[in-house]
Amino acid sequence: MAAFLAIYLREMLLLRRRFKRVLAAMAVSPLLYLLTFGLALGGGLTVDGVDYLHFLLPGLAAMASMTQSFALASEINIARFYSGVFEEIQASPAGRLPYVLGETAAGVTRAVLAVALILLLGLVFGVRVYPGGWFWLAICLNAAAFAALAVGLAMVVRSHADQALLGNFVITPMAFLGGTFFPLDALPDWLRSPLMLLPLSHASRAVRAAALGNAPDPAGLLILLAFAVVCFAFAVHAVGLARD
Repeated sequence: MAAFLAIYLREMLLLRRRFKRVLAAMAVSPLLYLLTFGLALGGGLTVDGVDYLHFLLPGLAAMASMTQSFALASEINIARFYSGVFEEIQASPAGRLPYVLGETAAGVTRAVLAVALILLLGLVFGVRVYPGGWFWLAICLNAAAFAALAVGLAMVVRSHADQALLGNFVITPMAFLGGTFFPLDALPDWLRSPLMLLPLSHASRAVRAAALGNAPDPAGLLILLAFAVVCFAFAVHAVGLARD
C-alpha cells in the first residue's frame, strides 16, 4: 500500500505543479468539438431522439476518459528514456503491482478531472446531463483500462517517437470510430460489427445512456471490465519485462 501511494502521490504532485497548463490543454479539444460539431454542424439536428449537443457531450466525455488516461504513456516514456525516474523506481522496493496500480489510479484521476471539465463546458453551452453512479462507473472503467494499457505499452516501446506512433494508430482512429460523434447503429452491419469490438464503442454507449438518465447495458460494462483486467495484466507483465 505504501508503494502504491508513493507512486500515485508522485503523479499527483506533478499534476499539481502543472495544473493550470494541464487544465487548459484538457479544455481545448472538447471546446473546439462543441463549437464545430455541436453548434456549427449539429445545430437543429436530433440523434436518437435528443438534440445533437446532448448526444455529443457524453461521447466527448467517454473519449476524454480514454485520451487523458492514455496520455500517461508519454510521461512514463519520458521517465524511462530521459529523466531516469523509472530507474530509480526499479531500484526501490516498489513491486510491479503497486507501480501499475499507482500509475493506473493517476490516469483515472486525470480522466475524471477532464470529464468534469467537459461537464462544466456543457453547462456553458446549455447541455445538462445526469452524471450519476452509472456514468462515473463507465468513465472509471474505461479510464482504468486505457491507463493500464498506457503503462504496458510504455514499457514495450523503444523510443518516444514509437510512443507517438501508437497514439496515431490506436487512439486517434478509435476516438473517431468509437461512437463519439455519430451513432454506430446508423452504419451498415459489415462496418458496425468490427467497430463494436472497440472498447470505446461500449464506453460511449454506456456513458451516453447514463448521461441521458437511462441504465447502461450491463454487457457493455462487463466488456469494459474485462478489457480493463486484460490491460492491467498486460501492464504488470510488461513492467516485469522492463525490470529484466
